[in-house]
Amino acid sequence: MSHVIACIDGSAAADSICDHAAWAAGRLNAPLMLLHVLDEAQYPGTKSPSETNLSGNLGLGARESLLTELADLDAKRNRLALEQGKATLEAARVRVAADGVPDPLLRQRHGNLVEALRSLDDDTRLLVIGKQGVKHGGAGQPGGEVGDNVERVVRTIHKPVLITVGAFQEPRNVMVAFDNSDTTRAAVRLLADSPLFKGTPCHLVKVNGDDEGLDWATQCLENSGHTVVTGHLEGEVEAALHQYQEEQGIDLIVMGAYGHSRIRELLIGSTTDRMIRNARVPHLILR
Repeated sequence: MSHVIACIDGSAAADSICDHAAWAAGRLNAPLMLLHVLDEAQYPGTKSPSETNLSGNLGLGARESLLTELADLDAKRNRLALEQGKATLEAARVRVAADGVPDPLLRQRHGNLVEALRSLDDDTRLLVIGKQGVKHGGAGQPGGEVGDNVERVVRTIHKPVLITVGAFQEPRNVMVAFDNSDTTRAAVRLLADSPLFKGTPCHLVKVNGDDEGLDWATQCLENSGHTVVTGHLEGEVEAALHQYQEEQGIDLIVMGAYGHSRIRELLIGSTTDRMIRNARVPHLILR
């Protein structure tokens, strides 16, 4: 059975990630996996003296002794980091148990987060990750920088990604940013079919352009039991959506990932990037 996977990194966002993941696992009736990846860029493992380049006028014996000592320190640092990761996972296990998920799977990897998630792709139903990680304080507050891994994960992983912001609050309503693209039409179908937001009032919002597709999307959601409010906004997409979210008290935003061409995204970024960067509530990003 596919899992809800919570990416735990020991940041201040860990409690929120655990709470969101436990809630999602309960709604989806899916098993929960707590994943901690020790970043190989920060903890690359112990290098042998031949792999390390130190310049200077040290004598051969002194140089070899220093390199051996440095390698031993690296190994000790990595062992301590692995132990800290295990403690982080154990704290997360206790947290989700209090949330009603008593037996999560615990997984620890040493390497690259994106590659670790790729290897788990067939076993993933929903991925939960904090907007900010350890490097940025992990608080996941509105505005500010986005964690180093978040954009890479969203651009690479083809499963739904729930990006947490702030403390957990069960969504009382959700907003779908709809543009009638194949991605957002698929998002509407997924929302209609999934138990994740079953019965939750839904705001179906389109920015600029005509109303093409809104009637279809409204009918699709209403047929699955959602109360639907439609909105047609004008202006810059990201600003209009966030203003609507604040005015209507929206608890969670659902949107597709990267609707423009890859070249356009590389040149000017994307609405998805800007929405995540300025997120004030959790965002569920769908392919």
